Amino acid sequence: MKISTLKSASKLSLLALTLVITAMLLVGCGDGEKKEQAEDAAPAADKIVLKLAMDADPVSLDPQVQLSGGMLQYSHTVFDPLVRWTKTGGFEPRLAESWEVISDTVTRFHLRKGVKFHSGNPFTAQDVVFTLNRFKQSDDFKGLFNAFGDAVAVDDHTVDLVTNEPYGLVMAMATYIFPMDKAFYSGTDPKNDKPKDLILKTDYTFANYNESGTGAFTVTDREQGVKIVFTRFADYWDANTGNVDEIVLTPIGEAPTRVAALLSGDVDFIMPVPPNDLERIGSTDGLNLVTMSGGRIITFQLNLKRLEQFANPKVRQAMAYAYDNNGVVAKVMKGFATAGAQNSPKGYQGHNPALQPRFDLEKAKALMAEAGYAEGFACTMIAPNNRYVNDEKIAQAFVAMMSKIGITISLKTMPKAQYWDQFDAQAADIQMIGWHSDTEDSANFFEYLNMCPNKDTGKGQYNSGNYCNPEVDQLTMDSNKETNVEKRAAMLQKVEQILFDDAAFIPLHWQNLSWASKDNMNTEDIVNVMNFPYFGNLVIK
Repeated sequence: MKISTLKSASKLSLLALTLVITAMLLVGCGDGEKKEQAEDAAPAADKIVLKLAMDADPVSLDPQVQLSGGMLQYSHTVFDPLVRWTKTGGFEPRLAESWEVISDTVTRFHLRKGVKFHSGNPFTAQDVVFTLNRFKQSDDFKGLFNAFGDAVAVDDHTVDLVTNEPYGLVMAMATYIFPMDKAFYSGTDPKNDKPKDLILKTDYTFANYNESGTGAFTVTDREQGVKIVFTRFADYWDANTGNVDEIVLTPIGEAPTRVAALLSGDVDFIMPVPPNDLERIGSTDGLNLVTMSGGRIITFQLNLKRLEQFANPKVRQAMAYAYDNNGVVAKVMKGFATAGAQNSPKGYQGHNPALQPRFDLEKAKALMAEAGYAEGFACTMIAPNNRYVNDEKIAQAFVAMMSKIGITISLKTMPKAQYWDQFDAQAADIQMIGWHSDTEDSANFFEYLNMCPNKDTGKGQYNSGNYCNPEVDQLTMDSNKETNVEKRAAMLQKVEQILFDDAAFIPLHWQNLSWASKDNMNTEDIVNVMNFPYFGNLVIK
C-alpha cells in the first residue's frame, strides 16, 4: 500500500471545470418516497457531508439484482453483512457477533440484538433465512450459494447456515449475506401488482427502487446517472463508527473530469484514480493518494458458439500469443497493473507460477496458419468504457494487436450501465470482463467465468465465451470439498494449467486499486483489496 501527500496546486482546463460544474448542478427529484427539491439540498452549516465521485453509480437499490463490484460497494453502505473482511484477510463481526462450527455442514451465527432496519422493523434470524432463500432466485447469486441448503432460524437471534456437504468457504460466503428486511420486501407492490421481492434487472420492481437495510446510510434521493444521496441512519446500531452525516455521490465517467473535480475542490473523494494522474495527484498539497495491488483479473472472452473460428483452440492460442500483456501494462496502464496469464493472482491457492504471458507474434501467425486462417477473419467485440481502469484504451490496443494476425475486429464500447445487459445477451463475439474473486479464493473465478454455463445451478453465469470442459468443472467442484490445503492447491493449479493450454480466455492483467481524497479524512483505514470502501467508518476532521 502506498500513500502520497500532494504538494503543489495544479491548473484545470476550462472545459474540464465546466463539465464538473454541469454534473454537480444536474440534480433533481430522486426515486422513491423521500424526494427533495434541489433548492433544499444545501447542507446545514454543522452537517458533515462527503462529496464523492465514482466512475458510475449503483444500477439498482436491490443488493441481489447484480453480482458486481459497484453493487457490493453500495451494499456495504446501505446494508450490513453478517461478517466482513478485514485488511489482513480475516473476518470481523457485523450483524453476527460470533459464530461456531456445529458440524461439517452446519455453522451457527449468533446475531446482534437491538438492530433495526431503515423501515424501523427489528432485525431477526428470519431476515437471514429470507435473504438466503432469495439469493437462490437471483441469476447472478444462485451459483455462489449453490453449496447451501436452507438456513435455519434456531431462535430470533441465532441462525444456522447449512451446506449440502462439507464446504470450506462458509465464512467467506457470509461476507456476501446482507440481510434484507423480510417484512418490508414481502407482499404485493400496488404499483405493478407483483411481489415486492421480485428480482428483475431491466425494469421497475419494488426492490430496485426502495431499500430497507441495516447499514449506516439510507438512500434519501436518487436520480440514476446524475446523483444519489445517502443520509446517516439515526438508529444505526454501531455507535463506534464514522462521523459523516451525508454522502452525495456524483457519477463522473470521464476520468480527467473526475480528477479535475477533486483538484478543484468540487468533490472530496474519487475512485478510481486513472494511472495517468497518479503522479499529479501524488504531488498536490492537501490531497491523499492511496494505492494497492489488486486481485481483479481483466480478460476477454471468445464466444465459441457465436463464431466457429473460436471453437478452434489454435485460433484462441494464436490470439493469446498475439496479445502483448507487458506492453499494455507499460504503455496503457503506465505500470499500474500486473501482467497476468491466469485468473489467480499471486497468493491465491490456485496461482500457478509456471504460467507467464506468452507474447510471440511469429508463433501467433504460425498458429493461425495451422488452424487454416492464415488470411484471418472478421468478428465483433464489446467493452465498457467506464467500468475498469482504461478499459476502452485496452480494448483498442487489443483490436490493433489482433489485426497483426489478420483478425479484423469491429469494436463497440459503452457505459457500464448499458454494458451488462449487452454482455448477458452475448451481443458480440468477444466481450470484456474483469473479476475479483467473491471469496478471495481461486475456485470462484472458475465457478463464474470458466465452468460450463448452467442456468439451473448458476455455474458459468459470466462465461460469455461458452467454454466448457468437464474436467475443469469436476476439479473445481472437488476442490471445494477438499480440506487438505496442498491437495486443494494442486487441483486449482491444474485447472489454471488446463485453461492456459486451451486458451479458454485471454487474460490481460490484474488491475491495481487507487483512491484519492482530501487529506482531512482517514481514507487509508476504510479501503481494502476488495475495493469495498467502508464509508460508514469514514471520519472527516
